[in-house]
Parts: sequence; structure tokens; C-alpha cells
Amino acid sequence: MMLYYSCRQAIEQCLATQTFAVAHLYNDEKPMSMHIHDSYELYFSISGGKQFLIDNRFYSISPGDLFFINQYESHHLTQIDSEVHERIVLSVHPEFIRCLSSEQTNLNHCFSSRPLSFGHRISLTEEEQKRFLYYIHKLSSIEGYGADLMERAVFTELMVFLNAIFLRREQERAGMEKKEAPRYYPAQVDEILTYINQNIQNPLTIEGLSEHFFLSSSYLCRIFKSATGTTINKYVTARRITLAKAFLSEGRSVNEACELCGFQNYSNFLKAFTRAVGISPKKYSQFTA
Repeated sequence: MMLYYSCRQAIEQCLATQTFAVAHLYNDEKPMSMHIHDSYELYFSISGGKQFLIDNRFYSISPGDLFFINQYESHHLTQIDSEVHERIVLSVHPEFIRCLSSEQTNLNHCFSSRPLSFGHRISLTEEEQKRFLYYIHKLSSIEGYGADLMERAVFTELMVFLNAIFLRREQERAGMEKKEAPRYYPAQVDEILTYINQNIQNPLTIEGLSEHFFLSSSYLCRIFKSATGTTINKYVTARRITLAKAFLSEGRSVNEACELCGFQNYSNFLKAFTRAVGISPKKYSQFTA
């Protein structure tokens, strides 16, 4: 399999074949400016690097860090150390991941099922780093008869490996959060979450939720934060931004997306979207058109 030395070329190959492509990059590859594309991305730092911006959230970069970037999430390598920044970037077509998955094994989990509080980065242990690079080396050495099937098999094994790590990190994080802040009210919060998601296009306020569930505002906010790790307002805004991104990627206008995802005020929608995604809704729609 060919390794690319340009991120743009790898993205183009991924989208053209609707499979995946691997780029091995150094400092001599100029980092792309803020960009969005119709593919998943795995970004592994081997050495160097300094700061990564993903959907308006900054991450410091250390050797062994692996970033999971979802479809249409804006991202940009903002700073690079003076030393060589060596990294591996895999561009993966979402439909290819879905085809490889089964009812028992969802290889899409590490991209699309990431909890809001989890973030985009995990740090691989030394052994996990060696294993990851082993798969990259194995992919790059495949050629000749049956290469397409071998590439598919090795890539599937790599994604099983990465999702297993991701799930372990989720469980470890959940265990720590449970130990620090037990979730005492799952049934009540499940009802609140269901209600919010079913009425996300309508006005939603803490006062209105309090009246609907016959709970005081302070109690409602306390149990929601305890169970989810975030506030009601932040959750509602995040859900609406996610919906807006989906509507824009479907070709809806910015005004339609604003209305359909429940923002009652265009100015608030513009500010919230730009703050969360890093670019305006109009620019985002141009990227995903």
C-alpha cells in the first residue's frame, strides 16, 4: 500500500476510493489551515508538535497522542515545535467503516459515539504505540496479488485494536467519574434527556424543564450535572450544534438549520456555532457542499 507524504493527497485518495489512505508526515509538509472534510481522521503524533485545535477546542500534543476526528469536525494544527514533527494521519471514509462493522462490533464507535466530556485525544502506552506503528508498517509493506484484501484485513484489525483501547479508556474514565461523583439519579435524568432530545427544536429553558418535571431548578441542575458531567444549557447547545452541522451537510440553508435545530435567534446561533466549530455556519456549509 502506498504511503502518502501529503495530507491533501491522502484525503483525496480516501474520498476517491471511499476506503482509507495513510500519510506519513514531517515538518517539510506544511500543515493545512483550518479545514473540514467528508471523512474521519486518525492523527498520531510520533515526535514534536505543540498544539491542535479541533472544533474550537485546543489540545497540547505529545508523542504517543492519538486524536479521533469525526466527519465534518473542523481541525487545524496551530503550532509546531522547532524540532521535526513526525506524525501518521489516516483518512477514513465513514461508509467504509460501516461496511467493516458488524452487529456485535461497531468500528464507528471511536468516531461517532464519543461522549461530550471525553474529548478527541487518548495517549497510547509505549506498548500500544509499538502496536499501532506495527499495523502502519504492515499496511505499507502490502503489495502484489490479493493486496486489496490484505489491506482490508489489516485495517480491520487496526480498527478493532483502536476501538478496544478507546472503550477501555471510556470505562476507566467512567469508573473515575463514578468514584468521584456517583450518578444517583439515572432514571430521572434519562427522562430529562429523552424530553430534551424530543423537543430540541422547541424553546428549552431550565425553568420550563423544572415545571414539566415538577422539580426545583437547583435540584434539576444538580442531578443533571451529576449524571452527565455537563450542564443542561451546555448539553442543549451541543445537541443543537450537532443537528445544525447535520442539516448544513444535507444542503439546508443556514437560516433553515438555525430554525430546525431550535435556535430562536440567528445572532445567538451564529455566535454559538462559530464558537463551537471554529468557523461560521455559512463557511461550514461551503466545506460540506
